[in-house]
Amino acid sequence: MTDDPLAHGAAPPRRQSVRFLLLYALAAAGGAIAYVPFLTLLLPARMADLAGADDVRWLGYLTFFGALAASAGGLLFGWLSDRTQSRRPWVLAGLILTIALLLAVPHAQDVATLLALLLAWQLALNMILGPLSAWAGDAVPDAQKGLLGGLLAFSPALGAWSGALVTLPGLVSMEQRVTAIALLVAAAILPALFFGRPRAFPELMAVEPRPERPVARPAVRMWLARLLIQIAEAALFAYLYFWFRSIDPAMGDHEKARIFSLALTIAVPVALLAGRWADRHGRPFVPLAAAAVLTCAGLIGMALAADPASAKAAYLVFGIATTAFLSLHAGQTLRVLPRPDRRGRDLGIFNLTNTIPSLIMPWLTISLVPGFGFDALFLLLAALAAAAVLLLATMPRTA
Repeated sequence: MTDDPLAHGAAPPRRQSVRFLLLYALAAAGGAIAYVPFLTLLLPARMADLAGADDVRWLGYLTFFGALAASAGGLLFGWLSDRTQSRRPWVLAGLILTIALLLAVPHAQDVATLLALLLAWQLALNMILGPLSAWAGDAVPDAQKGLLGGLLAFSPALGAWSGALVTLPGLVSMEQRVTAIALLVAAAILPALFFGRPRAFPELMAVEPRPERPVARPAVRMWLARLLIQIAEAALFAYLYFWFRSIDPAMGDHEKARIFSLALTIAVPVALLAGRWADRHGRPFVPLAAAAVLTCAGLIGMALAADPASAKAAYLVFGIATTAFLSLHAGQTLRVLPRPDRRGRDLGIFNLTNTIPSLIMPWLTISLVPGFGFDALFLLLAALAAAAVLLLATMPRTA
């Protein structure tokens, strides 16, 4: 069958254009560029300046309340984009607000002001991320969801590369760093908004595109599995800065960003190959289970690491596996959502797997790390990753 929808009166194409997939992946990466360097490097550094020795505790509070704002924003703006049946205007408005708030962060002179800016920034960021995620469900058929997930692995990688870029020694001030991030975010997202013209797939927008099934049991399994992996990922995302500092006090910000970037960079070809394999073999959930196994192994290695070299190696396994898992999961989640007319709202519910861990992890970390160290935390997270393996390994071949 030809891919040209106009040829011989053919039905709409069975595959989305590679051009749109690439522009969409770049826009998704823009969201990661907005939050990865900010939440992993710039926010902890600014918090250290403002809070001093109390920085870990205050970072936990900011993470907690920021996660509440992100949860509310994902649900609200996903739902609004469903109601308006339009995704791009919400993304554009969110982009403008996100950049404005990001540029205001260096001017915060106390922890309370930093908290207020963070809450507003989380709402604005999810005005981008919620509708943008739903846009993929509107435009990418099931046969390409593995490829979509593989391409989404570029998002955290580009986010990490941007972190490495803005922490180069030449960019010394906070103002210069956030300005560079703002420009990178705009450059990544705007091309999809202005030039992304996806082929239409009416079947993806039909209210009942597939036979009814028991209330989305695959969706529940996928939600739980992602939640378990995200709890582990959230711990390292928020506290990687402090864990590496405990392993090697001499390690600078640029080296932390470089290790983080390396894991995410290696994950890109891994996720692409796994996603294409899943599409070709019709086994969408096998790569997810395999990635969860490696996540568990990486966490055990981190708990047992006795020196900086072994700690970095174990983190690389963990970082590659979790990045591949989360990217592929984002693509395959679109396969199991039951109602296309509620896609934005349902993805907001799935987004809770990104934010709920941030509500849990500060308290777990505060409870475990001071008395037992990071080792106990990593072993607990490994047990959660093992539970995710069981959920995914028993998924039906098709859902």
